[in-house]
Formats: sequence, structure tokens, C-alpha cells
Amino acid sequence: MIAPLPAGPFRFIALDVETACGQAASICQIGLACVDHRNQVRSYVTYVDPETRFDAFNIQLHGIGPETVAGAPTFPQIWGHLLPFLTPYHLVQHSKFDSKAIAASCRQYRLPSPDLSWSDSVRIARAAWPEFKGNGGHGLGHLKTALDLEFTHHDAGEDARASAEVVLLAEERLGQPFETIAQTRKKAQLSLPL
Repeated sequence: MIAPLPAGPFRFIALDVETACGQAASICQIGLACVDHRNQVRSYVTYVDPETRFDAFNIQLHGIGPETVAGAPTFPQIWGHLLPFLTPYHLVQHSKFDSKAIAASCRQYRLPSPDLSWSDSVRIARAAWPEFKGNGGHGLGHLKTALDLEFTHHDAGEDARASAEVVLLAEERLGQPFETIAQTRKKAQLSLPL
């Protein structure tokens, strides 16, 4: 059974995935952090049956194994549910891994390449906190400490929420709205009415 998605509209959605092994298409968890017009974050998390092996390294990293995803939807099943929900929004990922994993999964299952608009919260964090370059960096692990974020790293839902919080803090620090700091020309939905 696939859980219902949060009700919008949203300003943007942060997305994070975890994978079962070294193959980008081995998505075993997808997390969304949907940011509304009051900057409240609504989360959505689902396990995904990657229909492939789990490597010990990945299991140790995120704690997800074959028994965790038993009975979970496959990527085509969950993607058919998520794609219409995600398409109207601008998406945020922390690094470019998540969009590559989604694209790899679509290729693996011979699904159409999705027309999604992405920004990278690493790049946004670099603009907001240039002093972290060479001083811990802009990965979620360092930002967790430096920005006093509370989340469990390597859980897709938690990492998505952390990415969304990085963007919200960057808006505050830079004094600019998401539409400006995302620097994207795609997706007119950035100015969706309330």
C-alpha cells in the first residue's frame, strides 16, 4: 500500500534517496520534504524494493536491508505515484546524486525521462556560508553541526528535511527568496498562488 502524499501547494520540495548498493538505480528509500508558503515542512517517506542486491556498506550506512523493503513498492510503482505530484514543483537535492539516481532508475525500468527542475542545496549553502569552504565543507554532516540542525543522517526523509532547512536558513541569511537563490529558469510554478 502506498501512503498518501502531503496536500499542497508548496514553495518547493526537497528530495533525497538511499540506495541498496553502488548502482545509482538501486533506490531503496525516497524521502520528500515539502515546504509550504508558511515555511512549514511536511515529510513523506517510502521504502522501495530495488529488486537488486544490498551491499554490506550500504546497509551499514543507512540500516536498510532486504527485510526492510519486503513488500514495499518497486520503483515503477512508487514513481507512478510520485511523478504527477512532483512535476509542478521545483525540487531541491543536496548534491546531484538524487537526480542521477532517479534518472538511472527510469532508464533501468525503461520509463520516460522525467522533466523535473532541480536545484542543489550544496550550491545554495556555498553561497550562504562561504566561510565553510575548507573549514568543514557544505555536506549535510558538517551543516548539521554548523547550523545546529537536528536530523538522522542517511535516512531519506530526514536528509530531505535537512536539505529543506538548509534552503530556509540560506533564504534568511542571504535575505533573498528561494526563487532567487535557486537560480533556475525552469518551472513557472515557483510563484504558485496560495
